[in-house]
Amino acid sequence: MTFPALQDYLARLKHAPVDTSLWLDAQGKAHGRYLNATLTSVFQPIRRFDDGKIVGAQGFMRSHARSDAGLSVWKLLDTEATDDQSIELDRLCRLLHVLNFYRQAEGEEVDLYLSVHARLLAAVDSNHGMSFRHVLDVLDLPHERIVLQLPVIQKEQGWLAHYVADNYRRNGFRLAINVLDVQQGIEQFAQVRPDVVKLDARELRNEEATLQLLHEVHAAGAQLIFKRVESAAVFERLRQLGNKVGHPVLAQGYLWNEPQVLISAWKHAPREASLALGATS
Repeated sequence: MTFPALQDYLARLKHAPVDTSLWLDAQGKAHGRYLNATLTSVFQPIRRFDDGKIVGAQGFMRSHARSDAGLSVWKLLDTEATDDQSIELDRLCRLLHVLNFYRQAEGEEVDLYLSVHARLLAAVDSNHGMSFRHVLDVLDLPHERIVLQLPVIQKEQGWLAHYVADNYRRNGFRLAINVLDVQQGIEQFAQVRPDVVKLDARELRNEEATLQLLHEVHAAGAQLIFKRVESAAVFERLRQLGNKVGHPVLAQGYLWNEPQVLISAWKHAPREASLALGATS
């Protein structure tokens, strides 16, 4: 790990007692506390489809509450939480993700994708992106390797997408958008001009439109990531698309890896994925 400021911060966290707002466990993994829930990170790789090379990873928050072993941390935002509480939780999640990702040497080699919850869109003020950038600067972490991904934006919320996108871009972050289908991808790519479009691979019903989106994104120097690749049928559909476009296709899903704590575990892909990639058993 080549981030001295981060190492110093993690060394101080080793002495923090469990159940404070932030601490490290015996394995060096960072945990945080929000209300009654204990939070930590796992990561799922984003792979280049042709050879399986890992180019990025998405951070997911995992939580455990004393009263509910299956609690989803984002359900805390769907209750009566105020905007300030929502922003506090978001900042804690992002901090946990960067600590748990960049404490691992392999984290230096790929981009890190962090989600922006829908509840936060309206709560984000002009300083929200600046606050996260400040945290990264203090820890000497590479903001240019972090992609902030927006949730699906409805057509009537277009102004909000532009506002949030401008906020994060002014602070040096790249931006990804999630879209419901190919047509929405075409429309919002033209409007928002993100660095990345993320599309559910199970929703590819119009091959011509999908090829159009792939070509437009590639021509603009951006990326299209097919998420939720979970079956051999979806894999085969993407393989055929990749053959037609003539440039690398990016994909993410359980066919290769479940979200995991350790990045090093990604190198050992499940047997089903190896077979789907054409490897010999």
